[in-house]
Amino acid sequence: MVSMTQQPHQHAFNPYTENGGTILAIAGADFTVIAGDTRQSEGYNIQTRYAPKVFKLTDKAVLAVNGFAADGNMFVKKVKQRLEWYRHAHAKDMPIRSIARLIQTMLYARRFFPYYVYNILGGIEEDGTGAVYSFDPVGSYEREACRAAGAAQALVQPFLDNQIYFKNQTPAPGTVFPQHLPLATVLSIVIDSFTGATERHIEVGDGLEMYIVLSKGSSTLQDLQGLRGVEEVTSTNDGERVFIVRRELKKD
Repeated sequence: MVSMTQQPHQHAFNPYTENGGTILAIAGADFTVIAGDTRQSEGYNIQTRYAPKVFKLTDKAVLAVNGFAADGNMFVKKVKQRLEWYRHAHAKDMPIRSIARLIQTMLYARRFFPYYVYNILGGIEEDGTGAVYSFDPVGSYEREACRAAGAAQALVQPFLDNQIYFKNQTPAPGTVFPQHLPLATVLSIVIDSFTGATERHIEVGDGLEMYIVLSKGSSTLQDLQGLRGVEEVTSTNDGERVFIVRRELKKD
């Protein structure tokens, strides 16, 4: 017989989970680099060593998603669908500023049962400058010069603050810090960020994918000459060009 003093049991259902990984993006004067690792995990279990977190939307925009992998994959699918509708209706790609607003409205529309993903949108604005937009799961967003998100955000973001924003640094006498860094330096910072995060965080590792979006007529293209493992994934001849660079990370 059930005791009258027995407390009721609470039954909870949690549809979300954390699948690890880290993403980041850095904007330059006429380029943007968007990167993410490829490990997908849950707790101490590695589900797969190749789960891309960075996706090309157009030749001007690349989206990185991190958090709950199922929500992230579905959200990318829905964004691509909306961009295809726009392309059919207007015979051109949506500008990145408008894509950022589109993502904001799509996330905010699901605020009562949100997509559990942190998004970083990177690409080229209509004036040819590099741009990075970061989002929280319910749509709040802002444009920044750099942003990291994911499991190793606490490790990577301070490093970016120091190397991109030059926080806690003092310039040499008679000099000033540059407003934008060259592509070669940015790529080195990205690789160092993920190498360091892999050493200190079990949910980051296996592989690194870096998407590079260049503006029309960018002189930065020469920095890619001789770079190992570069692959161009540009879809149109509008002027902007997209490249992907892959690197191996530690697998333990």
